[in-house]
Amino acid sequence: MRFLVFQHIACEHPGIFRDFLKEDGIPYDAVELDEGEAIPALDKYDALWVMGGPMDVWEEDQHPWLKPEKAAIREAVLTRKMPYLGLCLGHQLLGAALGGKVGKMKAPEVGILDVELTAEGRADPIFAGMATRQKALQWHGAEVQTAPAGAIILASSPLCPNQAMRVGALAYGLQYHMELTSRTVPEWGEVPAYACSLDDTLGKGALPKLRDAAAALMPDFNRAARQLYENWMGLVRLNSRAAQ
Repeated sequence: MRFLVFQHIACEHPGIFRDFLKEDGIPYDAVELDEGEAIPALDKYDALWVMGGPMDVWEEDQHPWLKPEKAAIREAVLTRKMPYLGLCLGHQLLGAALGGKVGKMKAPEVGILDVELTAEGRADPIFAGMATRQKALQWHGAEVQTAPAGAIILASSPLCPNQAMRVGALAYGLQYHMELTSRTVPEWGEVPAYACSLDDTLGKGALPKLRDAAAALMPDFNRAARQLYENWMGLVRLNSRAAQ
């Protein structure tokens, strides 16, 4: 197997999932779209991951690579039926690329907040063995306001009804972050757009408190990430065997 990863800023990479991929001997190619790297042919890859970033899905004038990225996501999910995992912006791009609506939230979600599985989420294999309600790192001001046709909403929060969704059998998007490592919050706090949203939402100087709160919960975050990864990889392997 070989995975393809779309990145939109260097500090938003697969995080802890890199360790899991290394343990499984699965190589991946990361394409840094914001730096002008080209999207390769999808036929060389078995799955597509799309990470977060400070831009919004509708900002094609400022970030023209968003247009071919959406086209690649459509090809991967609709034409090739490739397994897909999108986090934060990657979740929103899944929604936008497949005909849903993404827009600004009434109030942003920033910090460690509760996410709750829907009835469909509790029954979905990607969340097998995971708590119905879980703490998650949120850092976004946009949301999937209208899901693509046929999408199943798997998780929600009071401020964001679509916290996770599945499109088809193998395409998943999560609005919240599960890829966390001990470096995530400090590194993201250095991104001007993220620092501003953090201060605007939680108050000036909130970064150290968020860093400490995330550190205290990191074992839980990483266990949940491991479970989600194993669940998703189980689906990928089933799909791979079926295609042989």
